[in-house]
Amino acid sequence: MKKNKIYLLIFIFLGTFFIACEDSKEDQIEQSFDRSLVLLNWSDNIITPSYEAFQEKLNILKASVDKFKTNVTQQNLDLVRIEWVNAYKSWQHVEMFNIGKAEEIYYSSKMNVYPANISRIKSNIDSEQYNLGNANNNSAQGFPALDYLLYGGISDGSKVIDRFLSQDGNKYLSYLENCVNEMISLTKTVVDDWKANKGSFVSSTENTATSSINMLTNDFIYYYEKGFRANKLGIPAGIFSSKTIPENIEGYYNGKISKVLALEALNAVHDFFVGKSFDNSKTNESFKYILKSLDTKKGEENLGEVIESKLLEAKLKVEGLDENFANQINSDKVKFLETYDAIQKVVVLLKVDMLQALNINVDYTDADGD
Repeated sequence: MKKNKIYLLIFIFLGTFFIACEDSKEDQIEQSFDRSLVLLNWSDNIITPSYEAFQEKLNILKASVDKFKTNVTQQNLDLVRIEWVNAYKSWQHVEMFNIGKAEEIYYSSKMNVYPANISRIKSNIDSEQYNLGNANNNSAQGFPALDYLLYGGISDGSKVIDRFLSQDGNKYLSYLENCVNEMISLTKTVVDDWKANKGSFVSSTENTATSSINMLTNDFIYYYEKGFRANKLGIPAGIFSSKTIPENIEGYYNGKISKVLALEALNAVHDFFVGKSFDNSKTNESFKYILKSLDTKKGEENLGEVIESKLLEAKLKVEGLDENFANQINSDKVKFLETYDAIQKVVVLLKVDMLQALNINVDYTDADGD
């Protein structure tokens, strides 16, 4: 009987000890960096100006579409194409912020699901009976749909301009216009909500599953792993399938933009990690600051320095690829896979090492491993 009491006391002591250690670890993390400074930098210097710049690019795109619809010429089509590229590049800076209203309305799924569903687009155009708010049309709108409308689907030797001058030209023009209007409407909803609730975002300084830093950290890593690594490179390269799927690259019909978009996205990821403002004028508190404050090591180096170094190595790999990822996959898949591997190294550092240092749990699941 005495032995049982002794064992029980030891069990209680050990349980209390481990709980106290865990509480001490959380307190140490809380005291080592200022969450409010991180949130303020993210909000005022990165997220808000990124959204505002994207909104401006979309409005310019709409103006070019309106001009093209009024006067269908090759020159005006080329202008729409230019503004589509500019807006698409700007989109790479906001796609990672899948929080609040953006998550609620499936913003990213309506703006940039690729490859585009061409049969759905054609059906919508032919019938003129469609609702872009319907989830079935997610892959028939946004940037990928514009990619098809502005560059693709011409196999009989005619030019893209001819489809807008054909008997069904007005249908194509209307669909182009409606897609852009929907993008603008969705973005306004997201940005208005963000600005209205920005104060709540900045004031959420606790360390809980639903606090601002914890949620955005998970969204940031999820975007890097899925939106960037998997969608832009892994899926087209056949990492998750039995064969390559080069037609699944971003900007497939344009044929010259997949590398540009990948670099733009990787730059956005790097800048957010180090805390660089959208206008590049200053670098303030973000993940690199947190890891430095916590003095988190990876070997002999600070973890923040290691992660930034690996991000820059991945960027060099992307810079060495063909401007058209489909061409790169078909001509030298090994080089493409080496780039993927360089990007993958950062996934492990972010998802395992950094989250452990920040005492944040992963709030999403995956099937392809780390």
